[in-house]
Amino acid sequence: MTGLFKFSGLLIIAASIAACGGPQGDKAQTGDAQEVSATTGDVTMKVDAAASSIEWVGAKPTGEHNGTISISEGDLMLKDGNVVGGKFVIDMNSIVNKDLTSAEDNGKLVGHLKSPDFFDTAKYPTAVFEITSASAVSGNPDATHNITGNLTMKDATKSITFPAKVTIENNKLTASTPAFLIDRTQWNVQYGSKTIFDNLKDKFINDEISLKINLVAGM
Repeated sequence: MTGLFKFSGLLIIAASIAACGGPQGDKAQTGDAQEVSATTGDVTMKVDAAASSIEWVGAKPTGEHNGTISISEGDLMLKDGNVVGGKFVIDMNSIVNKDLTSAEDNGKLVGHLKSPDFFDTAKYPTAVFEITSASAVSGNPDATHNITGNLTMKDATKSITFPAKVTIENNKLTASTPAFLIDRTQWNVQYGSKTIFDNLKDKFINDEISLKINLVAGM
């Protein structure tokens, strides 16, 4: 029985480490901002803000938080049935937390995320993602394309590439991504980052944020 207890204990420890290991997802390819293509589409679709959103997960050693943020507007350009450009606007004041049931704790977290420590939404109320290219991929059940674009958040713009499953049917486009990771410090969101501050011990917050984009657009 002693061996069984030891084995069970190891499983519990492993599970705890995995739970605190940070948000899940593949790292998005990130680099300097790219030039936006001058290619124009033959069809423009308006983003349906009510049906579109971004899911987020942030983590620290003691656990993680999750929620959503709204997409307020956008346009996608298609040529010969393929996405060739477009952009959408993210309403940074629409940050919602979904895991804290205490209204007080929930309000404190959301207020902190909106503060200058994090996204400073009073100064930077929106973020923008502008597509620079979309290339078809095969062999991935969760993706039909790799989407590359410039993400502007706070006072920084970086190029990111992530997979997305794009379908176009009956004049309606839907695009969804598997969870992917971005390093918030590249957009000058530095609070609690152990790569920026070396005296945090176990009080740090993971640099990486997990995002899942759900986008709907139509004629």
